[in-house]
Amino acid sequence: YEDAFNRFIDEINSVAAYDWWEGSVHSILSVVAYPCAWSWKQWRRRKKVHRLQEYVKSEYDHSCLRSCRSRALYKGMKVGATPDLMVAYIDFFLGGDEKRVDMVSIIQKRFPMCIIFGGDGSYMSPYNLHSDTLLTNLLGQHIPPTVWNRLIAGLNAQLRTVRHGSIRSALVPVLDWIASHGNPQLEFHGVKIELGWFQATASGYYQLGIVVVVGDLTFHNLHQPDLSDRSNDGYPRNDAASAGKNPKLLQQSWPYPSHALSRKKITGGINGGLINDATLRSLEFKRDFLFPLSLLLHNTRPVGRQDSLQLLITMMLLADLSVTLLTLLQFYWISLGIFLAVLLILPLSLLSPFPAGLNALFSKEPRRASLARIYSLWNATSLSNIAVAFICGIIHYGFSSFLPPDKENTWNTRSEDNKWWLLPTILLIFKSIQARFVDWHIANLEVQDFSLFCPDPDAFWAHEPTA
Repeated sequence: YEDAFNRFIDEINSVAAYDWWEGSVHSILSVVAYPCAWSWKQWRRRKKVHRLQEYVKSEYDHSCLRSCRSRALYKGMKVGATPDLMVAYIDFFLGGDEKRVDMVSIIQKRFPMCIIFGGDGSYMSPYNLHSDTLLTNLLGQHIPPTVWNRLIAGLNAQLRTVRHGSIRSALVPVLDWIASHGNPQLEFHGVKIELGWFQATASGYYQLGIVVVVGDLTFHNLHQPDLSDRSNDGYPRNDAASAGKNPKLLQQSWPYPSHALSRKKITGGINGGLINDATLRSLEFKRDFLFPLSLLLHNTRPVGRQDSLQLLITMMLLADLSVTLLTLLQFYWISLGIFLAVLLILPLSLLSPFPAGLNALFSKEPRRASLARIYSLWNATSLSNIAVAFICGIIHYGFSSFLPPDKENTWNTRSEDNKWWLLPTILLIFKSIQARFVDWHIANLEVQDFSLFCPDPDAFWAHEPTA
């Protein structure tokens, strides 16, 4: 069955691969209108996951499965994905072994288990741990579902503020939270978790996740080839949960060689390691060209007062639209060329924040957070138009100051022209304030349980749901 499985992997990779025109459209939209590029990428990801699900469910003959019953019923495999579509995975179900009495020992062999985070640490896709019904039931053999779900909610609340561009410092609170809130409670059930990184391919990209250990197995013998995981087999590695440089230096800096991880050689093997205080300083990362925008756009903790915050955002939207129109009118009277430059560099960016903001504020609950992120992207992208306005204004009035006076009211005209920068400056301030308000608004939508941030572990677990 190994040859059949290898053929299945090749077929899955061919189905998961993007066409050249999809990447070309994304590259063009990234330059012209980045929020449209993000929406395009998410749409193509959704289509790709659906295509993978249809292929595994209906087209593949399941010849890599040993169970005749599973091959006949086409129910031995299932493709799933995290809600943000950043990680896809394939679940393999046991077939023909339903009546075996040693099922508990078989499940025990699934540990230590590597669970990959969704997201990539960016503003649009923060790190998150997705636990579906299958994973919850599997871990329910050792951990009560209420404890596991509470742990996931608390961990995701910590992970959403982790930025990949500052991952070394941002992961410190997560490590502290696991040590103070997570593991003490899990140890009552004989379970322990640790942060880890996982490199599925030799491309240099790695993903973040957790390692779940059950029973007497310790983290010092994780080098044994019994590691298993739910990874994103069958999804393009360029859309992995986290991207970083080659982590060889991290491997070499570990004080104990037993920290090296490997799993069963099913898909060629996966390498990785644990993340702790000693190895965190060696964790490498790279910053993209949009890193300055992270100073304006970043995920925060919720602040509450949602109704007042929405009212403030609505007022800022109206003020932003008014100042934008006045700025365009001002530059139209200055020069038609400058007016077109401010309006079209970048196209759609200057006027799109208003409709995007209305759509985000007055849409229904399931999509409000994602639409608010799109609105925040448009708001940040419009800063390019403001930069063009400043550049064109400086060039125009810089050259005009060297021209000889030809009118009697030259002094009054120049004194008025010296205030051309006032409206763009006000617009820049409005957009900066909007960005912070929208960050708080998104945090309130995504994290409505403030008890997830309790510094006291006892108070945190006291809010554990009973059902």
